[in-house]
Parts: sequence; structure tokens; C-alpha cells
Amino acid sequence: MSVIELVPAAQYLRMSTEDQKYSLDNQASAIQKYADLNSFEIVQTYSDTAKSGVVLRNRAALQQLLQDTVGGKNRYRAILVYDVSRWGRFQDSDEAAHYEFLCKSAGVPVHYCAETFANDGTLPSMIMKSLKRTMAGEYSRELGVKVLAGQKRLARLGFKQGGSPGYALRRMLLSAAGIPKQELAFGERKSIATDRVVLVPGPATEVQIVKDIYQMLVSEKRSPYAIAKELNRMGVEFVHHSKWDYQSVFQVLTHPKYSGCHVFNRTSAKLHTQAIRQPQSEWVLTPGAFTPIIDPQTFERAQEILCARTVNRTDEELLDKLRILLALKGRLSLSLIQNSPDLPSPSTYRHRFSTLREAYRRINYGAPEQFGPFDMRQRTRALRDQLIAELISLFPEISVVRRGARWRPQLRMPNGRIIAVLVARTVRVWKDTIRWLIEPVEHERNLLTLLARLDAGNQSFLDFYLMPGINRRTRLRISAQDPWLKRGIPLRNLSQLYKLVSRTPF
Repeated sequence: MSVIELVPAAQYLRMSTEDQKYSLDNQASAIQKYADLNSFEIVQTYSDTAKSGVVLRNRAALQQLLQDTVGGKNRYRAILVYDVSRWGRFQDSDEAAHYEFLCKSAGVPVHYCAETFANDGTLPSMIMKSLKRTMAGEYSRELGVKVLAGQKRLARLGFKQGGSPGYALRRMLLSAAGIPKQELAFGERKSIATDRVVLVPGPATEVQIVKDIYQMLVSEKRSPYAIAKELNRMGVEFVHHSKWDYQSVFQVLTHPKYSGCHVFNRTSAKLHTQAIRQPQSEWVLTPGAFTPIIDPQTFERAQEILCARTVNRTDEELLDKLRILLALKGRLSLSLIQNSPDLPSPSTYRHRFSTLREAYRRINYGAPEQFGPFDMRQRTRALRDQLIAELISLFPEISVVRRGARWRPQLRMPNGRIIAVLVARTVRVWKDTIRWLIEPVEHERNLLTLLARLDAGNQSFLDFYLMPGINRRTRLRISAQDPWLKRGIPLRNLSQLYKLVSRTPF
């Protein structure tokens, strides 16, 4: 009697929240039946629970499967998946094909256990597979349209559709009958589908700060930058104990929710794409949905003041403002513009003229050396972005975290760990003596940090260190062999990063 040799196989399971028929148990049961009928032995399982199939970056298990398979670190010779949609609902069907091709090229074919076609490379199966991939992607698109329509309907009724409440506001959970149940803490979500969420005023101290912000704009004619500076001087904290800046003040001054009007669909990020600002015609506005912190008349007056500073002015009028400031101060700088109540914000000049330097050029201001600090900031940001792009190309399973304009981009490892990226530029302290400038950010001080030092000309990277955190509140300058660097681990090259992060004792 002959003994049938079983082929070792891995199974990949994925479940979003869309349908119970795709539960992990149901998938595993169907895959086991397929394995029994086709002489496979399941020796390893990869599973992504409650993960969308639209993109790869959020699916740690599939990333690990691809890494193990392509890297040859596997005990299996086949991959079993319930159906094409569990492999992914990628919006580009070529992406799904690419990941499958990587496995097949490594000698590990993918089998779709619940499909009616055999994934054997024949023309009929290739046509069916391509059609199924397209249908899987289309399902997500159609579902997105239906979900958005439902969200708009609830938004018109004044119910909040996710997201943080904002400064001085809190989320109140309501029953289906509209009866308040409890205030939701940060990170808490409703657990009953029929419950709804509305915004309510937060602590009285925060509510008063919002009123003070409007007072400083409307009555005292202060700019958002000047308001932020005053709030920080007073020791007033923004959300999550952060400091106030132009964007946070501008958000309070322009968001209709502070006047009691619910707004939905101001931005759109369909199918995990980058968020884009929607035209105002696409917004869903529901006046009187919440208890207002600012009366509608004051809110409208604030919008008129802000618009008069920028929207209704021509490019030449904006440049004239710069000329007047230059005549008064004898020079121009980012801080001077920020703290001038009659001038638009630096971001307005960047929006109109692409860069602040271009606005300077148009009024014939500035020799090249006057732009040194400004250009250096731009160059440092560009080098940091270049470094992050190189890391993503080396390790596709790493994703980039962008939390907002006030936050530097960070890296998220497959295990969820966040890595800060800090570029230290050189400064000349005496003749040929240089130091590296470390500028810590409050919310990153205790994060595992990839520190990249630039060369003497600040043109390229000199070396890299994996630091347990910066652990400093103020900027510091370090020398070439500074003992402070011994807190970290030097990297011979960037390819070491992934292994060091997974093994680091920090």
C-alpha cells in the first residue's frame, strides 16, 4: 500500500467586519477540507483580523507571509487562501497579481480553495481570476459609496461620524431614543449600532479659552500666531498636553462646530487614499446641531476678519504688506511675519507664491546668505523625506504615520511600534569646529528614535544611530564623539534597522 506524501502548506486568513460568512473559523474549515482533498498539510497560519483588504500596509500577517516566502524562511511549499477576495480587494488588480507572482516566483504557488476555477495558469483560470480580482476591488468601491451615503444621512440629522471632538468639546453618547447615556472618553467608541454621538461643550476652563481666542481676534485684532504665542505664555495646554500653534488656533477660529453647526465631509480619504480637502459645495452642514460655544454673529465676524486678510487680496496687495513690514523692521523673517497682526500667515504666502523665498524675491529682498537658515530647514526636511522613502523601499512592511502639520512623519513597524526619525544638521561653532544640532519634539522625546547625522556640508548623511529616545526638552549640540551618543546603537547601514528594532532592549 503506497503512502501519499503530504505537501506542507501555509494558510492565510483575513476577516474585515463586512460579513460573518468570512469569519476566520469558516475560512479555516473550508481550507482544511481543501487540504484534505488535495494532500496538503497545514503547517503554518497567517491571519489578519478586522483588516481591510484594500491596502497592504495595514495587514501585518500578509506582509510577514510575503517576507517569509520571498526570503526563503518558510516550511511550506504552497499557500492556501479561502478565495480571491481574502487575498485582497486591491483597487488595482495588478497589485494582487504582483503579490501572488512574488510567491510563485519563490516556488510557493497560491491556491484559492473556495473558487470554482483551478489556479493552474491555464487561460480560462487566468481570465476568471482577473475577473474575480476586479470584482473584489469593485465591491469595496461600491461599499464605500453606500457607507458615505449613510454617513451623510446621519450627519444631516446632527450626529457626529467619527473623529476627535476638538478642543473644548466632548462626545456624548445617545440612545436610539435620543437619551444621553454617557460622555465618551478619548479612544472610546460606541458598542451598540443604534446608538448615536453628538458634540457637547467640554470643561468650563476650555470653553472660556475658546471665547478668549475669539475675543483676541475680533476685539484685539491679534493674528492666530500672536494668539498662539499668548496662550503658550499663559501656560494653556492644547489637546494631549501639546502647545498651541497657528494651525490649532486657526482650527478653533474657523470650524463651524464652535457655533453649534455640525460639518461633515470637509475632507475625503476614500479607500485608504491620502486625505483631500473637499470643496464647500460637498460639505454637509447642519446648523443648530450642538450647543454653541460661540454665538453665530461672533463666529461670522471672525470669518470676515480672516477672509479680509487673505482671500479678497490680490498677490500685489500681499506683497505690499511685506514691503511695509520690511520698511518698518529693516528685514524680513518667518517670526516677524508670524507676529505681525496686519499680515497674512506665512502659509498664505507659500500658497500664493509656492515658497516664502519666492515672495521675498518678488519684492527684491534678500541676498543668498540671508536665506541660509530658511534654506537649511527646507533641505533638512527634504533629506528626512528622502531617508523615510529609502527605508520604505527597503522594508515595504513599514508604514509612514503622518498625524498633522505640527508632527514630523514617523515610522510604524508591523508590530505597531512607532519610530521617530530625527535629522541632526551641523552648525559651525568655531572655525573648523562643528557640532550636530539635536532639536527634540515634546511628543517624540520618549519614542525609539532613528537619529541621522548629516555631513559637514549638510549635503548627505554621515551616520545613523538607533536611540532609546532623545530624553531632552531643549535643543542640544553634540560633538563628533559625544558620550551622549553611547546611549544608542550605531548602524553600519540602514538595512540593519529592522533587525535592531525587533531585538533592541530599549
